[in-house]
Amino acid sequence: MQNQLSSETQEILSNSTFVIEPGVYIYTKVNSMPCKDEHFLVAKDADEITVVTRQGNLDKLDLIERNKDDYCLIALNVSIPFYSVGFLATVSSAFAAKGHNILIVSTYSKDYLMVRDDLRKDAEEILTSLGLKRVTACNSSWAQDSWHESQ
Repeated sequence: MQNQLSSETQEILSNSTFVIEPGVYIYTKVNSMPCKDEHFLVAKDADEITVVTRQGNLDKLDLIERNKDDYCLIALNVSIPFYSVGFLATVSSAFAAKGHNILIVSTYSKDYLMVRDDLRKDAEEILTSLGLKRVTACNSSWAQDSWHESQ
């Protein structure tokens, strides 16, 4: 797959890193806005409130329903945020080629993948095959911005 990519996209991939965050994450639909500090993502639109949170935080939510699957959270530290044409398309195509669904959330400085938790190992292999390097978070918290190369 990498041979079909532009040299710019290949360079962006090889200069980018990823972190597989510890824990199991759940997609939920809730009745009311929760405390945002306890959850990875709280999003509200005209139709619903969605919360992505660690499994241990479910009891803190006014839950309507949860997605049946458990997810792992993967932070993508893109070497050129905002200006990486083809980066997410390449990543999502690589997962699709293996028959894996992903959910993507973008923040100001990172992109995040949600992959079914039982596919955690496959996700690591797919990302490293694209040229991304795995790193580990200093504090094992998704709120931290410190990264170290994995051993």
